[in-house]
Amino acid sequence: MATPMSRLLEEVSRDHFPYSPATPEEIEAFEQRVGWKLDPDLRAFYLHCNGAELIKRLPNSPYQMLPLSEIVRARVAIYGEDDDKWGPASVYAICDVQDGNYVLLDVSHEENGRYPLFDGDHEAWPDPAYCKQVASSFSEFLEQVLRTRRGLYWLGE
Repeated sequence: MATPMSRLLEEVSRDHFPYSPATPEEIEAFEQRVGWKLDPDLRAFYLHCNGAELIKRLPNSPYQMLPLSEIVRARVAIYGEDDDKWGPASVYAICDVQDGNYVLLDVSHEENGRYPLFDGDHEAWPDPAYCKQVASSFSEFLEQVLRTRRGLYWLGE
C-alpha cells in the first residue's frame, strides 16, 4: 500500500517538474553542512527529486522547491547576511515562492517528528505576527500546494 508521501511524490513526477534525485551521499553532505537531519518527509522528497518546480516551469512557477545545494538560513536567503539580527539561525529557506519570498522550515522543534513550515514574507521576516505557520509538515505543505494549484495558498487568494 502506498504511503501518503509516496502518492504525493508520484504526483510530482507525473504532473510537475522534478529535478534529478539526490544521492544518499549528497544528503549526508547537506546534513553535515547545515548541522541538522532531514525529517522523513524531506528525506523521501530529496531522494525522489533534488528540488522541483511545481505547477509551472520557472520563471512562472509559484513554488520552486530548492535543491539541497541552495538551502540556506532564511536570514541569508532574505537579507543576504548570516546575523542574528535578521532572524533565528534555526530557520531555513526551502521553497522560493518568487519576489524575494520563501517557505521556511524551522528545525528548532518538531511536531510528530516533522519540522513545521512558515511563510517567509521578505517584508515581514522575522516578525512572527506576520510570518505564520503554513503547515505542520512538508507532506502537509506539498499536499496543499498540489490540491490548490495556486501560489501562496495559505493567504486565501
